Amino acid sequence: MIKLIQILLLYIQIQQKIIVFLISSLLGKHITLKAHDKLIDKPYRKLQVDQMPIIEIPEKLNFNQLLIDYQNSHGKPLKPIKRHKNKKVKIPNNLVCPQCGAPHQYLYDNNGGRGQFKCKVCSCNFNFKNYYSKAAILKCPHCSKRLEKIKERKDYFIFKCKNDNCPFYLNNLASMSKEQKKRFKIAPHEFKVRYIYRQFNFDYKPLSKSSPAIPDVDISKIHASPHTLGLILTYYVNYGLSSRNTASLMEDIHGIKISHQTVLNYAESVACLIKPFVDHYPYQLSNSFCGDETYIKVDAKWQYIFFFFDAVKKIILSYRVSPNKDTLSAIKAIDDVLSKLKTIPDNLSFVVDGNPIYFLAQQYFAQYGIYFDINQVIGLTNEDPISAEYRPLKQIIERLHRTFKANYRSTHGFKSLDGSVTFAVLFTAYFNFLRPHSALENSVPVVIPELNDLPHMPARWSKLIQMAKEFILQYQAA
Repeated sequence: MIKLIQILLLYIQIQQKIIVFLISSLLGKHITLKAHDKLIDKPYRKLQVDQMPIIEIPEKLNFNQLLIDYQNSHGKPLKPIKRHKNKKVKIPNNLVCPQCGAPHQYLYDNNGGRGQFKCKVCSCNFNFKNYYSKAAILKCPHCSKRLEKIKERKDYFIFKCKNDNCPFYLNNLASMSKEQKKRFKIAPHEFKVRYIYRQFNFDYKPLSKSSPAIPDVDISKIHASPHTLGLILTYYVNYGLSSRNTASLMEDIHGIKISHQTVLNYAESVACLIKPFVDHYPYQLSNSFCGDETYIKVDAKWQYIFFFFDAVKKIILSYRVSPNKDTLSAIKAIDDVLSKLKTIPDNLSFVVDGNPIYFLAQQYFAQYGIYFDINQVIGLTNEDPISAEYRPLKQIIERLHRTFKANYRSTHGFKSLDGSVTFAVLFTAYFNFLRPHSALENSVPVVIPELNDLPHMPARWSKLIQMAKEFILQYQAA
C-alpha cells in the first residue's frame, strides 16, 4: 500500500511539471521562476584601472608583393592551397594572416585540428589566442616588457606584466605593511601588485554620428482623435496607471470604450514616433552628470535600465535597457551622454556607484582619446572623501529611480524588451518635456514655448507628437 502511494505521488509530481511546462509554453510566462523575484545585492569588488600600455605595431608584410617576389625568384606563381575534400578541419573564409594579410586560400591547418594555422605566403604561425598579439604587441609602460594574456572574459582579454623586476610590481610590494606582506604570502590573489591591461573585444565606436532611426509609423491611421490619444498617454504615462486601468478610466469617465491592448498599441506607436526627437533634441546641458542602473522586469526576469542624468538641468540623457549589467551597456549609456554634448569639456566627470564597469568604460573611451573622470559613491555612508563630496549627486539619480519606479510599478513588468523600451521612451519624453520639476521652480526641464502655452496635458502630448513628426519630415527632406 505504501509503495502504491509513493508511485501515485511521483505520478502527480510528473503531471504537475508537465502542466507547468504547457502553461509556460502557451502563455509565455515563467510562473515557477520565483527565484527571479529576489534581487541579488552583492558588494562590488574594488577595481583598479592602470594606465594604457605601450602598443607596438610590428612591421606588416604585403602578401601581394610577396607573391610577386616569389614568382620572380622561382619563375612560377605561388599556388593557393589545394584542400582535401575529406579533411575535417575547415579554414574560416574570413580568416586572414595577421602578418601579411593573405586570405584563407593561402592558410592551412598546421597541427592536426588543434587550432594552429600557418600562412603559405609568409610562413607565419598563429592561432586564435595569439592572433591579436601578432597584429599588435602590448608592453608594460613601466618596464617595457611584453604583456602576457592570462584570462579571457566576455567583453575583454586580460593581459598582465609578469616581470619580477618591474618597478610597478616592486613599488607595490615595498608599500605593503608587515601584516599585508604576511597575508600576501598566504593569499597573493587578494592583492593587485602587477600591471594589468584589459583589451576589449567588441566592436563599438563611440561618438559615431549615426542617423536617427526613422520609424515606419503613421499615427494618423489610429482610430482615435489627437485629444483622445493625449488623454490615454496622460493617464498611462503621467499618472502611471496600468493599461487596464487606463482603458477602464476612458470608458467610465469619458465614455470611450477601448481595450487595454489598444492602449499598449497606441503607446508603442507613439514611442516609435517620438524616440528620434527625444534622442536627437539639441539639449542645453550643464557639466554635472550622474548615472546609475536600476532593475526592471522583462519576461518575468530581472533586467536593467541605465539612466544618465543632467543633475542641474534635470534632463534624462540615457535610458538604456539591457539584460546584463556589463561593460558594453555602461559604454553605450555614457556614449548617449557624450553624443549630446557639442564639445567634450576638459573637466568632464560622471558620478556613479561602485560598479567597476564604469572604470572599464573610462578605459575604453581613453583608447579613442576621450577622457573624463569617474567619481564613485560607494555604500550608504560616507566612508571616503569622494563619497562625501558627490553623494548629493548620487541621491539625485536615486530620486529619479523612485520617480520612474512609481510610474513603472503598475505595469508589473513587460513581456518583451520592446515593451520595456517603449515605456522608457515615453517616460523620458514626459520627464524632459512635460513634467514640472520642483527644483526648477515648477518649470519643465526642457522649455518649449509651443508646449507651455497649451492649456492642458492632452494637448501638450498631441503637440509633442506633432513636433516629432515634423522632425522626421525635416530629416527626410534634408
